[in-house]
Amino acid sequence: MTDILERLADRQGSEPLNQSGGQDREEDRALERFLKFTPPKFTGEPDPEAVENWLKRMTNIFAALDYTEDRRVNFAAFQFQGVARAWWDLIRGKWKRAQTHWIWENFTRKFNEKFLPPLAQEKREDVFIKLRQGTSSVAKYEGKFTKLSKYAPELVTNERKRIMRFVQGFNMEIQEGLAAAQILTFTEVLEKAQRVESARLQVRDFHAKKMGTFSNPSGQADKSAPPFKKGKETGGVEISSTPKGTQPRGGHNGRGQSRGTPLSGQSVAPQVICGYCGKFNHTESDCFRKQGRCLYCGSTEHQISKCPTVPKE
Repeated sequence: MTDILERLADRQGSEPLNQSGGQDREEDRALERFLKFTPPKFTGEPDPEAVENWLKRMTNIFAALDYTEDRRVNFAAFQFQGVARAWWDLIRGKWKRAQTHWIWENFTRKFNEKFLPPLAQEKREDVFIKLRQGTSSVAKYEGKFTKLSKYAPELVTNERKRIMRFVQGFNMEIQEGLAAAQILTFTEVLEKAQRVESARLQVRDFHAKKMGTFSNPSGQADKSAPPFKKGKETGGVEISSTPKGTQPRGGHNGRGQSRGTPLSGQSVAPQVICGYCGKFNHTESDCFRKQGRCLYCGSTEHQISKCPTVPKE
């Protein structure tokens, strides 16, 4: 408020008192409108992200209010605290002595020189050069690319260079999808990349659903899908749709019917097969062959060929 009143006094000079009072009220109303936007304070913290966000917020507020140049400078400085306030006091004194114009362009230039020094901008430029899509979506990658590109303007001087740099950061599957595309503008490459991404996700979802048909979350057999088989050493089991009361292997019964074919009136029930030895009615975790047990008595001290409990003929 001190800055505002000083500026008003400098402009008013020898104006009549009643006219000065009217300008004071107008300035008060302008300040009230400005504060209704809840502008953020700025303390001068050495964080480029915070500096940019503050300046961007102030610029947007002034664009909505359509204030004069000197009023923008005064109201922006009104939000300074701590280090930022001390810095502005020095700049204000220099501007008065040099009769510098109080315009927003001069303010932002000095502000950036102080709180966004070249070293900070060089770090952002390095981040932009190394930027890659990675696990981000196309939309998020584009947001980072656009935000950081202003720190390396020489790398995106025209549309062609901007597109080339943008495509280089995509994952390989997106680059492959764009290889044969005719692209003239940045907007086109963004749209086509999002289409490729959407198509890839649809294919991935399709395969995931297709694999999901081999197992039923409820634990019941899925009649519409073939049995899901796992190889040895996986800890899984194989499920065979072998009918009850039939032999699971080749050969014919006395009636000329193939073994493994359900008899009339019999229901088909799932049968467990070991994923290690391929035998029926046990799982790999219970497999005697895998555990090295005797196939007759289950002992680990000997094999079936030397089992003392096997009946002698």
